[in-house]
Amino acid sequence: MKRLFILILCLSAFVGFADAQTSITYDNEAQWKAYEDFNNAFLDKTKYIYKADTKQPGAYHRGNGYRDNDVSGCAAAIWCQAIMYDMVINAYNRAKEEGDATRMRKYQTLHNNIYKGEKAHYVNFDFHNPNTNNGWFVYDDIMWWTCALARAHKTFGKSEYLTYSERSFCRVWYGSAKVGDDGSYADPARFEGQYGGGMFWEWQPIEKANPHKPGDFRSACINFPTVIAACLLHTIVPEGRTAPTAERPTMQTKEWYLEKAKEVYAWADKTLVNSSGRVADGIHGGGPEFTDHLYNQATYIGASCMLYKLTGEIAYLSKARRAADYVINNMCTAGILKYENGYEQGIYAAIYAQYIKMLVYDCDLSLAYVKKYLTHIQKNIQKAYTNMDAERGIQIGYFAKKTASTDVVESYGASGMPALMLMFPASDTATPIADVVERKYDGPSDVYTPDGKLVMKDATPEQVKEFESGLYIFQRKKIFVK
Repeated sequence: MKRLFILILCLSAFVGFADAQTSITYDNEAQWKAYEDFNNAFLDKTKYIYKADTKQPGAYHRGNGYRDNDVSGCAAAIWCQAIMYDMVINAYNRAKEEGDATRMRKYQTLHNNIYKGEKAHYVNFDFHNPNTNNGWFVYDDIMWWTCALARAHKTFGKSEYLTYSERSFCRVWYGSAKVGDDGSYADPARFEGQYGGGMFWEWQPIEKANPHKPGDFRSACINFPTVIAACLLHTIVPEGRTAPTAERPTMQTKEWYLEKAKEVYAWADKTLVNSSGRVADGIHGGGPEFTDHLYNQATYIGASCMLYKLTGEIAYLSKARRAADYVINNMCTAGILKYENGYEQGIYAAIYAQYIKMLVYDCDLSLAYVKKYLTHIQKNIQKAYTNMDAERGIQIGYFAKKTASTDVVESYGASGMPALMLMFPASDTATPIADVVERKYDGPSDVYTPDGKLVMKDATPEQVKEFESGLYIFQRKKIFVK
């Protein structure tokens, strides 16, 4: 076979803030080990759901764990389980991107076990069961699972995952005849003026709900995940569905999901986000209530990126960048993410990982923005890695603080470092275009986007050089086309 040559951009060590060099002491194998160590510390290998902290003997029931002097077997919170479930999907997708068939098999098996364990524990994914131990009693708890199950379907293609994703979305949107709530959607046709639009956070009472009333809380943590879920479902449901006529349908059309994503985003962006990209926690009857939380910034970034990708409207991308810039400029100390120490808040960095990755790799950013955000992320990963407990391989979640071998560590905070590592391989650096290196290969190769979409089959180097500016996967290497 004729030998061809490909020009591959050497992704060398990068320049950090103010052109200071950031030293990376971990490699790809260390990142894989961090995810394994996280699972070894927190995954109940009998039930295949996650424990709340390292003091728990297993994941048996709901509870806050050692913070409340409860070491009887507390599981991590139901909505945080969805974020940890996302991590195994991300591990599989990374192994696939790297062409690692052994790890692909390993993480598909692990995914299947975790899925079965989560489904069994959480009332067989009956989203109308409000059992307060292992059921569903807040809208955003359900919507995090809608997103995770949609990603599972997108990754593994099993129809069951799509079925539960759609059922959960529709249960949130339309409410439940069993529970009696009227749904999370604050329909402007029912709620006039400032009280209409967006999504309500909860229903009350839990087991026999009253209708929502004007001024009930509409939080960022349900609104932007709803946009993300609707965008995901738009991309994976089949074409040509007939619009349902039931009062409370369990699925919707492709077009409906995108329409509702845009509608909810428009309300939430106008109402909950200021001009600097700061996201409010929510709104009752008055103005937006601004308290900085990383997960709200993250889901706003994710919702903006997804709508940019679906519509091509640059305004969405500009808003995603502003939100990310707000995190860097206002929610970091010396470049390191501030730690939020409330119940379950340690999970926020893992949510951030899911969506800042989207902004860096999927949104046609200029090289300057790629460099800026990768520098920010890798600086945080490095700080967490430096300050982890090397014996257990876990980090408490407060990246700037050393984790001692005697520390009780919650799964929430510990998820941050491995979640970021899964999304940002050590081999990805923030100064592409350092040198050009010749590498031999045997013939043309398929080209993919970083999230796995086929761009061209059997492309030659000459064809790749003519692509639009951006990051691509070619010959299992990330390349940047100017």
